[in-house]
Amino acid sequence: MENRLRITEIFLSLQGEARDAGWPTVFVRLTGCPLRCGYCDTAYAFHGGQWHDIDAILAQVASHGVRHVCVTGGEPLAQKRCIGLLQRLCDAGYIVSLETSGAVDIGAVDPRVSRVLDIKTPGSGEVARNLWSNIALLTPRDQVKFVVCDRADYEWACGVVAEHRLHERCDVLFSPSFGQLPASDLADWIVADRPPVRYQLQLHKLLWNDEPGR
Repeated sequence: MENRLRITEIFLSLQGEARDAGWPTVFVRLTGCPLRCGYCDTAYAFHGGQWHDIDAILAQVASHGVRHVCVTGGEPLAQKRCIGLLQRLCDAGYIVSLETSGAVDIGAVDPRVSRVLDIKTPGSGEVARNLWSNIALLTPRDQVKFVVCDRADYEWACGVVAEHRLHERCDVLFSPSFGQLPASDLADWIVADRPPVRYQLQLHKLLWNDEPGR
């Protein structure tokens, strides 16, 4: 079992968010998550999945013939062997990103990986799970994301950015919670207030209405 991970799905799509948005990307979705965010769009990855050894995962990734790979979940770092998978993907020459909730220590992640840290807002219902010590580990290769559910979330997120000077560490991304906050509202707030953040929409939701495996 030392080289195996529980996988929900591996599929090719377009990266829908963050710095590499638009690139054809292989997504490796690991099973399991200790959080239960109110806006979660991947609850189907909480349970189930199939065991795969790392060699088989790399072979399936290679079969798609693209350079970008995103390891996601669930919460991928909830499986300790994720660290080894990330290293192997980097060794194979892929451009690797990791989508993580920020509730798990990111310190052991290979420095070649772009860590996309999702800081949980009060509206997520999981703000108490944020592991604030992760902020000191961020580098310019990394990214921080806030999913904003309402005006209170927006103001809270702006306060966190300012308090920790996140924009001086890495890219900071604000996204509207899909189906909860009108996308134009968040855009208007950012234009009006000019915080040092980048607005983003999730392309996969616009293109495919958030169908699993797309």
